[in-house]
Amino acid sequence: MKQQDEVDRILGEWAAARPDLDLAPLAVFSRMTRVTKHVDRARSQAFERSGLSVWEFDVLAVLRRAGAPFRQSPKVLVQETMVSSGTMTNRIDRMEERGLVHRLTDPNDGRGVLVEMTELGQTLVDAAMTRLTDAEEQLLGGMPRAERERLAVLLRKLALSVGRAGASG
Repeated sequence: MKQQDEVDRILGEWAAARPDLDLAPLAVFSRMTRVTKHVDRARSQAFERSGLSVWEFDVLAVLRRAGAPFRQSPKVLVQETMVSSGTMTNRIDRMEERGLVHRLTDPNDGRGVLVEMTELGQTLVDAAMTRLTDAEEQLLGGMPRAERERLAVLLRKLALSVGRAGASG
């Protein structure tokens, strides 16, 4: 017998209330919503234990992944973190005040600016990333590696499908 979860109960109630509806999408997205809440909580806790907010981690992660010297243009940071340029300017200001990043003149464009991660920023983002991978490993602990890999493939397909649907809608 398959294990039941809260979504199974909810779907059963909807099936009784609205037998005319195809509830298959809810079986997927209701579970994703519930999983996302657990992941968001685990991520927030990992980042807080490392002295960062979620949005600070997002910016520092873009810089860290860029490799040494850990700098990017604000435009790249906007694209990668999916926030407005005004929001990013505010975030960079706040992170500069905390000593996590600093602004430099772009050597290739004297009018341009680059954002560079400081040593403190790197220390904190590295600690946060270690805590994040540990926390997410715990969340996935009940699944064998082969199932995790299959899930990742399926979620990639879903993300591409959702992206296409969102772009056309």
